[in-house]
Amino acid sequence: MVKHDFLLMGQFFIRERFGRPQLLAGGLLLLFLLQCVWLVKRTSETAEPDPGERFRITEGARQWRGGPPAGTAAAVPYRAVNEFAYPALEAHAGYDPDHSPLWYLLSAAPLLHWQEPLQADLISRETWLAQRWLERVPYLAMGLLLGASLWYVARRLYGNAGGYIALTLYCFSPAVIRVCTLWDAEPEIGAAFGAFGAVFTAIAVAHTLYAPREVVLWNWRRILLLAVAIALAVGSQFSLIYVVPLALVFLWYLAPDRRAAASLIWLASCGLAFLAVVGSYFPHVGSFWQGFKQAEFGVVWEAYGMLGAYTQLRDQLASSSPALVFALPAALAVYVAWRRVRYFGNTAPLLVGVLFLLLGLGSPHYPGLGCKLVALPFLFLFVAGVSADLLETRYRNMVSACVGGLLMAYAFWNLTALITAGRS
Repeated sequence: MVKHDFLLMGQFFIRERFGRPQLLAGGLLLLFLLQCVWLVKRTSETAEPDPGERFRITEGARQWRGGPPAGTAAAVPYRAVNEFAYPALEAHAGYDPDHSPLWYLLSAAPLLHWQEPLQADLISRETWLAQRWLERVPYLAMGLLLGASLWYVARRLYGNAGGYIALTLYCFSPAVIRVCTLWDAEPEIGAAFGAFGAVFTAIAVAHTLYAPREVVLWNWRRILLLAVAIALAVGSQFSLIYVVPLALVFLWYLAPDRRAAASLIWLASCGLAFLAVVGSYFPHVGSFWQGFKQAEFGVVWEAYGMLGAYTQLRDQLASSSPALVFALPAALAVYVAWRRVRYFGNTAPLLVGVLFLLLGLGSPHYPGLGCKLVALPFLFLFVAGVSADLLETRYRNMVSACVGGLLMAYAFWNLTALITAGRS
């Protein structure tokens, strides 16, 4: 038995599964985590308790302890005046138009066993700082998981070089670090993680539909994974309902001869995701329908005709990842000029990234910020794919120097900015 266990361990720690690429990727993710921890520590020394953050924790903790659903009208009688930190709730009959209770439950989950009061006016600053660290645990975990998922997908599509490029762009992205640490940002990393998982799980499911096995039973793990991704995306931000038809589009496109099976898998995943989102309204499940009617899914079409909206999008994209200011236009130029890079592995992330950027452009207020964050991993993937293709040409040395120099400057700029973060 012991010998058998050692054999299994030996099969796991082989070069194909755990070798230099995995160690380098793990090192980048560790550096990403250290940046996040540094930022939380630095900002915790000077930042005052944020009303919105206290509101999320209080609402979520109350529901965990048997209270009404967070972010709904059922919780209004339990709210103190100083807890009502989201004006949008007042404008929508007491319902959060952007998030389901799942968003609040994730924030309060690490504080389930907290014995002291959670209300903002009943806790000391020391207690609040401890809560501040605990609340960030699930978002730091999802940030690491999204980075690992991005590296895995990029490496499978473009090889080791593509994986390193995509992961480096991710690990030093100011927007990703801010949203994982909740520094002047709402916790939308769950929405980004769910959307990325929904798209690429759908793609993975489509590639298994031609295997000679019972398709539904064989794919139950991927059905469950797709359901979790959809529930996490939509539950974290209602406007990401667009990932639901998007998943079906990829399933139908990649498995045109198995569309009936693809549709069945998609329906099963959507059904489980629906149950998960509705379940987040427990014990007042009936509040789901009212919350759904108050939710905001659409875009402001007038925004597409406003020059200021495009300027805002450019500035937000530049602040989210300065490297994209140079890398994305260059990758787009290569994509247009060179037919070799116009294949599905590059086209799919480009189309999805542009789609979410357009949705963000048409939502100039809060939901749009989430859509722009969701677009980032797909844009990182696109840039990594085009760069990996260029590295296979006779200009490899020149491309390697340009890409390497850009990534090193990008990392240095972000680390330098972190040193001064939180001082003001």
